[in-house]
Amino acid sequence: MEYILGIIKAVADIINEMSPYLLLGFLLAGLMHAFIPGGWYAKYLSGHSLRSVFNAALFGVPLPLCSCGVLPTAMSLRREGAGKGAVTSFLIATPQTGVDSIFATYSLMGLPFAIVRPITAFLTGIAGGALVNWGSAKAKSHSSLPNPLQHSPFTGERGGGLSNLTFSSRLLTALRYGFVEMMQDIGKWLVIGLIVAGLITVLVPDSFFAIFKDNTLLSMLLVLCISIPMYICATGSIPIAVALMLKGLTPGAALVMLMAGPACNVASLLVVNKVLGKRTLLLYLAAIIAGAVLSGVAIDQLLPREWFTDHLMLNTQCPQCSTAGWFEWLCTGVLALLLLNALRLRLTKKSCCCESHREEHCECHCQHHDKG
Repeated sequence: MEYILGIIKAVADIINEMSPYLLLGFLLAGLMHAFIPGGWYAKYLSGHSLRSVFNAALFGVPLPLCSCGVLPTAMSLRREGAGKGAVTSFLIATPQTGVDSIFATYSLMGLPFAIVRPITAFLTGIAGGALVNWGSAKAKSHSSLPNPLQHSPFTGERGGGLSNLTFSSRLLTALRYGFVEMMQDIGKWLVIGLIVAGLITVLVPDSFFAIFKDNTLLSMLLVLCISIPMYICATGSIPIAVALMLKGLTPGAALVMLMAGPACNVASLLVVNKVLGKRTLLLYLAAIIAGAVLSGVAIDQLLPREWFTDHLMLNTQCPQCSTAGWFEWLCTGVLALLLLNALRLRLTKKSCCCESHREEHCECHCQHHDKG
């Protein structure tokens, strides 16, 4: 019983760590929907060009979003018309780094890591997006797939209805879009993924990495197997990387964890598969794995190890990764209420639409009732 309670507490701590970033991600998704003109996405992020992939990676690198907080923002980009390659580029580049994690990396791991980390995030984002664009071009036989701008339940009044709204109306639209509509769309998959990722994070001890001390390739493969499914935020992964390097993990293998952990977890896998499809999911994973391993090997083989070890601090405590306080618990409570509201709306919609197809005032707007 004590063991079960310990797991529950640890999972709650992980969710507390994620909830502020999740809420930030949903808020950004709503603000982008309400305040950024629809033509912006078509101009800079749509299509299968390398430019759209480049722009998405450039846009994502400085944003302080974790691997879960980035999901609603990325899905919002897709709903607004961004291409699959651009969305993939954003999904890969954004959670690996951010303004906050760059400063935290510098403080704990030194300047070389602080420089290498955003560069590798940017390059792997571009590579992943280009790979998805290439895969999409090869799958043109599915040209009958719906245009996300035409059939998405999130576009709403996008065509011109939003242009005449006041600031306060736009703000209300942003809140409804981010915290109600987006929550309904990916909330279930998010909950399932976060629970599984939390269990994996709890059940796999950090000391497990140390058994492959100084075996570069094998330690990288092990780090990939463990860090890809579990949740590690860009900032929270820093003290873990420092601790593992002090146990003998090479700088390259530590970089693999810093890249693969934040860029991918069970939650992101489920959402990417649902929204972008299995083909994109496989290419997304391939880009992360290949980019992380190649970057790690390059660090270990081409650069002096002293660059990355001389600045390690003995104290692995990160002030930004401390025990959850009142703010984190408040965010978790708000997130729980929003998820319960999304569940209530889904059940109401299903009940309303299934009771009678003949009711003209049914406000559920099922897919088979929508007229576009």
